[in-house]
Amino acid sequence: MANDYATLATLKAQLRIDPTDTTQDTLLNQALTAASRAIDRATGRRFWLDDLATQRTYNPRSRIVRDADGETLLVDDIGSTAGLVVETGPVGGPWTTVTGYETTPDNALADGRPVTGLLRPGGWAWNAGGTGRVRVTARHGWPAVPDDIVQATLIQASRLFKRKDSPEGVMGSAEWGVVRLSRRDPDVWNLIEPFVLPGFA
Repeated sequence: MANDYATLATLKAQLRIDPTDTTQDTLLNQALTAASRAIDRATGRRFWLDDLATQRTYNPRSRIVRDADGETLLVDDIGSTAGLVVETGPVGGPWTTVTGYETTPDNALADGRPVTGLLRPGGWAWNAGGTGRVRVTARHGWPAVPDDIVQATLIQASRLFKRKDSPEGVMGSAEWGVVRLSRRDPDVWNLIEPFVLPGFA
């Protein structure tokens, strides 16, 4: 389905379900979507790329990091610089286009990671009294879904799909007896932890 981080075909292969068997597709798709959105909530970000550029407005207060290179405005993940427009102005405009900024981290998009900051060597000119804003028009998200996120989605979706066979959080087998399922899958967490934004751990 739209914005899921793994495909139905891949999940079926992982669960060893015949690709021609469509009887459980609804449940499988629900598990994929639930796993994908759970990863969004756990990391504080999402990993698909917008089809079109959209506008987001920021209050620079507490979003600017100052260092020897200048001032960096921290922004939501930007997965493409195509159509990127940066403007400043008071609340509600009018807006003035900004030039002379750099995207950070260096080579982020080339490395498959998003732009997360806009650096201006001369600093950001804005009204510190509380009415100044920066408006960014961009394609938000990630350039591509990271492999770790795909794998975490498959593990979590498999877990959610099998949950119907483990009422009250326990699963049993003739060989191992009854086993209580853990609240958080350690493999999923290890895969997504490097992507968690500060404050969402």
